[in-house]
Amino acid sequence: MKVLITGVTGFVGSHLAEYILNLNEGHDIYGLCRWRSPKDNLINVYNKIKLLEADLCDLSALTRHFRAVRPDIIFHLAAQSYVLTSFNSPIQTLTANVIGTTNLLEAVRLSDIDPVIHICSSSEVYGQVTEADLPITEACPFRPASPYAVSKVGEDMVGLQYWLSYKIKTIRTRMFTHTGPRRGDVFAFSAFAKQIAAAELGLKEPVVRVGNLNSVRTICDVRDAVKAYWIMVNTCKPGEVYNIGGNQTVTIGDGLQKLLGFARTKLEVRVDPELLRPSDVTLQIPSTEKFQKETGWKPEIPLEKTLLDILDYWREELSRNPWKALTVEK
Repeated sequence: MKVLITGVTGFVGSHLAEYILNLNEGHDIYGLCRWRSPKDNLINVYNKIKLLEADLCDLSALTRHFRAVRPDIIFHLAAQSYVLTSFNSPIQTLTANVIGTTNLLEAVRLSDIDPVIHICSSSEVYGQVTEADLPITEACPFRPASPYAVSKVGEDMVGLQYWLSYKIKTIRTRMFTHTGPRRGDVFAFSAFAKQIAAAELGLKEPVVRVGNLNSVRTICDVRDAVKAYWIMVNTCKPGEVYNIGGNQTVTIGDGLQKLLGFARTKLEVRVDPELLRPSDVTLQIPSTEKFQKETGWKPEIPLEKTLLDILDYWREELSRNPWKALTVEK
């Protein structure tokens, strides 16, 4: 079976490629990426997958690759995925996520292929909910609170439209908070872990800069998430949408305290106004009943292991590349 992953060089894409290869079922893995994309996350699989250069905004390149490869499954994970950046770059966010997804689906249509396509939407589409909305089901109204969330509403609906109009076999997911090793350091728990590791190594002052610590999130490990994605494309019906998420609910502050408990040095926590969003989503607790009932999937990795693995990742990464303590990765 031929599997194509957009955004394969990213956090989730690289974990997904590893997961499928570790199944040892003989699948051919193709990864779509831009020529300038860093390949660091692919260190374990670089020689085992085939990379295809293309930008999602280039319809002709997508069409050419799809006609040549003729994938059976497409995981569409590529996106501008950082909420705070979307406030500064709303047009680029909308272009990458909405136009890019439309180009991908149009390329499938023009290529006369019939893959199952995973459209990766986001729990951010639900926006700021009330306690009466909890747990959040797939029927919860959209209340997007950021340009990123708006872009994911568009991506989600484009995925549905191509199923309704052309019977292109899209399955949409609204993934709730997920994290793990290799997560970009602009995302909360990875940002905290990187700062802790840098302080332990003497690469920065013993201070952890934070944003809003009161937001409530239900956390899923990325390694559980990619397993869910693989089960989904092999089990679920086209045209459907599914919430996927963990089963461990904490505030961001709770997660930070767990990380600080693993630290090898004493640190100060300092709120940085630059890390506070103009509008924020502070309450996300999903209902994953629909997905679990159809697939039997359930998250297995405890939050403590996830957080320690993130911290150990940054300890190793900064030991090898101390200059990364001075850079920001998305």
